[in-house]
Amino acid sequence: MADKYHDSVAKSQVITDDQLVKDTVAKILADKMEENRTHDVMKLLFNCIDLTTLNATDSQSSVARFTERVNDFENEHGDLPNVAAICVYPCFAPVVRAVLDVTSVNIAAVSGGFPSSQTFPEVKVAETALAVEGGADEIDIVLNLGNFLDGDWEEVCDEIQELKHSCREAHLKVILETGALKTAENIRAASILSMYSGADFIKTSTGKGYPGASLEAAYVMCQCIKEYYEQTGRMVGFKPAGGVSTTDEAIAYYTIVKEVLGEKWLDNEYFRIGASRLANNLLSDILGTETKFF
Repeated sequence: MADKYHDSVAKSQVITDDQLVKDTVAKILADKMEENRTHDVMKLLFNCIDLTTLNATDSQSSVARFTERVNDFENEHGDLPNVAAICVYPCFAPVVRAVLDVTSVNIAAVSGGFPSSQTFPEVKVAETALAVEGGADEIDIVLNLGNFLDGDWEEVCDEIQELKHSCREAHLKVILETGALKTAENIRAASILSMYSGADFIKTSTGKGYPGASLEAAYVMCQCIKEYYEQTGRMVGFKPAGGVSTTDEAIAYYTIVKEVLGEKWLDNEYFRIGASRLANNLLSDILGTETKFF
C-alpha cells in the first residue's frame, strides 16, 4: 500500500540484510569493544541506567523503599554519578516524586497499556497525562505492534503523535519490542515511523513476553537515528532494555552507540539502559568488590 509512511521508510538507506547486520556487529565488537572496558566507561554506563521496578507485586511502600536506595546512594557514594532515572508503573510516579531527593535523577513511567499496548487509545492518552501530572519526566510507551504488522502505519503514527502531545514537557520513549519485530527490515521501519512521529528516544524492548535487546537490533536502530539526524538535525536517543544485566553486555551496547553515532550520544541525555540487575553488577566492577546496593 503506497502512502507517505511507506514511502518514507522505502527511501531509507539503512541496511536490512540480517546476516550483513550480524556480521557488521561482530566486527565492530571484535575491533573496538576491548578499548571501552575502562572504569570511566563503566561510570558513564551506570549514569545511563534507568533503574527499573515493574513487578505485579510493586506497592507504594516497595516503590518508596526502592526510591530511598537512590537517595542513599547519593549519600554513600557521592563521588560516583547516580543513575539517570527511576522507572515505574504510572500510578507510582507520585510516590517517586514525593520520596526522591536527588535532583539529577529523573522519573520515568511506562504508559499506554504497557507492555502490550492493547487498550483503548483514550485510555493510553489518559494514563500518559496522569503519569506526567503525577511527576513523570519521561514516558515509555510501546508501539502498537498489531497495527504495525498489519501495515496500518498511519494509525501507528497517529497514536504516537497523540501520546507525544499528552506528554506535554515530558520526553517520550517509544518501545519497538524488537524481539517481536524480529527482522532488521521491521526494526528499521518501526524506528523511522517512531522518530517521525515525535519520539525523543527509541527503545528496544519491554523485557516482558518477548526476547529483549539484541546488539543487531541496536545497530539497526542506531543507523536509523544517524540517518534521521543527518536529514533533520534532531538528535533522538537510544535505549536498549530487556536482559541487559552484565557489565560486558552494557559495554557492548556502548560500543555500538559510539561507533555508529559517535561521542555526542554518549551521555544520559541520549543514551539509556533499561535495567534492574545491571546496576549492582556495574557497581561491583567499578568498586572492585561484589556489591548489592540496590
